[in-house]
Amino acid sequence: MALLRRPTGPPPALEEISMKEENLCQAFSDALLCKIEDIDQEDWENPQLCSDYVKDIYQYLRQLEVLQSINPHFLDGREINGRMRAILVDWLVQVHSKFRLLQETLYMCIAVMDRFLQVQLVSRKKLQLVGITALLLASKYEEMFSPNIEDFVYITDNAYTSSQIREMETLILKELKFELGRPLPLHFLRRASKAGENLKQQYYTGYTENELLEVMQHMAKNVVKVNENLTKFIAIKNKYASSKLLKISTIPQLNSKAIQELASPLMGRS
Repeated sequence: MALLRRPTGPPPALEEISMKEENLCQAFSDALLCKIEDIDQEDWENPQLCSDYVKDIYQYLRQLEVLQSINPHFLDGREINGRMRAILVDWLVQVHSKFRLLQETLYMCIAVMDRFLQVQLVSRKKLQLVGITALLLASKYEEMFSPNIEDFVYITDNAYTSSQIREMETLILKELKFELGRPLPLHFLRRASKAGENLKQQYYTGYTENELLEVMQHMAKNVVKVNENLTKFIAIKNKYASSKLLKISTIPQLNSKAIQELASPLMGRS
């Protein structure tokens, strides 16, 4: 019988957290030397902004993001593929808008859905059930008043019953061990937006511009594909074309040369 050997080092996830902590500490040291502006200094009167603890909170969120990470290839070898997921997400965006839910609810819905699909084999017939149940769970977590379960049955054109949604809700919660509080992109976006200019952004986000380049390229590629009608998934563009959201998807900057150049390496263009 082969002897079991005790691991000689920390788990990979913990190593990555340690490296990120070192980077953040270095960024904090650099900021003190350069006298970076404290963007939380004037928030002390607002208890909801937690100005005394906000830096610790975001450092914890970064750690949690690594621990709850989603494998980029989590659908490989599954009955569900990326296109099916894209169709579902496009539909969920429309449902989210119809119910007039918070932005956080949509982000949490997608996170819950992907985390569940990563650990549980799901058939095509139940993919929409997973999506709509994830939206129900996110609504209960984020909203003051969540839509009724009957509303979710109706929005699927009675493809599923209330009992089926409740059963899926129980299954998702068990698989995720009731750990729904995943850091959302919106949390970090608000922090980065508050920081503003380059040096402050690097300090408060912990990322350099070069580290963000690959993500920026993928985002630019998606913008170009939508603007050039190279995809059928346009629910996001339609959503952000509304006056309520300042018609942000219609601004001319999204058709600029800078966006085209960012996207070109991923679109096979010189």
